Amino acid sequence: MAAEREREIQAWQVRLGIVADSRLAAVTGWLDDNQKALRELTENASLQIYVTELTMAQGNRAKVTDEPAQAGYLRNLLNAVASRSGFAVAAQSAEVPANVERIGSAGIAILDSGLHIVVASGGTPPITGEIALTASRALAGQPAISDVFASGNGEPSVAFALPLYAIQAEGSAKAIGAVIGVRPVTGQLASLLKQPGETAASAESYLIRAQGAAIDYLSPLADGTPPLKRSLARSTAGLVDVRALERPGDFSEGRDYAGTDVLAVSRAVPGTAWVLMRNVARSEALGPTETRLRTILIVFLLVVAGVSVGLVAVWRHGASVRTAEAAEKHRIASERFESLTRFMRTVTDSQPTEIACVNASGAITFANRPLASHYGIPIMDIKNKPMVSVLGPAIAKILADVNKRVAETETNEHHLHRIEESDGLRELSTDHVYIPGNSAHPPSTLMVFHDVTSLGRERARSEQRLRQLVNTLVGVIDRRDPYSANHSSRVAEVGAAIAEEMGLSETLVSTVDLAGRLMNLGKIVIPSALLTKVGNLAPEEKDLLARSFVISGDLLSAVEFDGPVVDTIRQIGESVDGSGPLGLKSGEILVTAQVISVANMFVGMISPRAWREAMTFEKVVGDLQSMIGKRFDRQPVSALINFLDNRGGVQKWAYFRDMPTTEQE
Repeated sequence: MAAEREREIQAWQVRLGIVADSRLAAVTGWLDDNQKALRELTENASLQIYVTELTMAQGNRAKVTDEPAQAGYLRNLLNAVASRSGFAVAAQSAEVPANVERIGSAGIAILDSGLHIVVASGGTPPITGEIALTASRALAGQPAISDVFASGNGEPSVAFALPLYAIQAEGSAKAIGAVIGVRPVTGQLASLLKQPGETAASAESYLIRAQGAAIDYLSPLADGTPPLKRSLARSTAGLVDVRALERPGDFSEGRDYAGTDVLAVSRAVPGTAWVLMRNVARSEALGPTETRLRTILIVFLLVVAGVSVGLVAVWRHGASVRTAEAAEKHRIASERFESLTRFMRTVTDSQPTEIACVNASGAITFANRPLASHYGIPIMDIKNKPMVSVLGPAIAKILADVNKRVAETETNEHHLHRIEESDGLRELSTDHVYIPGNSAHPPSTLMVFHDVTSLGRERARSEQRLRQLVNTLVGVIDRRDPYSANHSSRVAEVGAAIAEEMGLSETLVSTVDLAGRLMNLGKIVIPSALLTKVGNLAPEEKDLLARSFVISGDLLSAVEFDGPVVDTIRQIGESVDGSGPLGLKSGEILVTAQVISVANMFVGMISPRAWREAMTFEKVVGDLQSMIGKRFDRQPVSALINFLDNRGGVQKWAYFRDMPTTEQE
């Protein structure tokens, strides 16, 4: 439909253009005819001779040969030409003195170079205003046509002027005068702009011009407005005449001077500032097409409506069927869910563990009886309650974060939580299992709770007993060598500080602490004389002392620790270059063993011995750094130095350098 409308618009563009071209030809032909009539006068020899003589006599008519006869002849000639060519509007007096001001609206006049009338036809208006300007352009050597102006009696008129040259003047000669003709345009232009055989009732042709910021209408308009009686601003939105002045020759759609929607074409009138407009009302031009298209559209819409009604009926029938089917499926799914819930409750209620399911919003969708009993809530009241109202804000927040992560990653997780409750610390082990959703049920998370509080307390008691036993064994060892009294506990303290500085886990820090305290247990099998010997040791004595760590590990191999305590003790004597008792190298030595090894060396060097005084911190640090890559890895040594320099280690362990007291001895 849009294509058909576009074709119709293009057809009207062609039709309007043809008429505009024909009206333009009529107007330009009329302009040419007026200039032709005046051109005949400029070529009249008698007229040229008279004006030439008058010019040579500097306007003194008495010096012109037979002046009265020549002037009379020329006046009659002008009257005849004016009457024949339309430059006369009424019978004029034949005798009009040249020095009397003419009052009229049409006529032909011969002017001298000073724009004074030499001779004129009857009714010629005064040579002032637009008439004088037009004559001035002709005196400059070019034919001129004035713009439409209001004559003395207010009638719209046009002036035509041609230069007048002396008889037998050269081509470059200056004009000695001008021939000017003035005539009204109202009736003449109206007839020229009217298209013969016009069939479109709203079609119209008219002339316009730009006058500053306004548009003047130069010809009669269809609404009865006379020429020069209507003016519109050039800023008027949608006005087709604005575009015509800017781009004459274009086709445009918009509103005309009366506000009617029109199709329009324009043509510039050569030799003037005029633009010829040709319009037709859009309603008339496109009315039949739009009516036809509207009819087609209505029929189409009726067809669509009919089809839609049929489709709606079919859809409603189908929707009813689908609704019934969906309701039945929902009923079956609900029954299955309830059956599954009963089955889960039967199975889970017999379990000692607490079990619950939560949805994405954190609401509990299922809970077994042990969980309900623990929190003192009837089992039927738990369903759809938020976790926070059942489990409490502390644990609910922790579990919600885990459940969110499980749902996002669709993976399972296990966690151990320590929760402060009114009756003390509770340790809770939780398993979180992701349950995918389906069309009937959204995804959820299954949580299984294991209360390991009693196990934790038992473990704490076991650890306490173990630590008491360790301290007892350490005390026994320390008594065998007064100079190494408290050595094990100091190694444990320094080792734990290094481990924490390195960011090791809590389990590994605990491993370092226990290994440091128990590392010298193997000295039980070493003679006291060797432990307190002053002077150089024999090679076999050094080997026995070096293997004391392995012996300690062997003695503790039957004891179960949380961390790798036994292997840590066995590897304390290893060097990263592989020169230790077991021949292990850097990547094969446990990090806990490397930490204890550095701590043991540090405490040994910073502490006094029977055969030497305590070393300074600077000396110890320098020696440890020199052993990097041979005896130790860089990381534990750097961690120790950082603790000494930045964590107050020097001040904290300064007492290590003190000599043993008598009591210790």
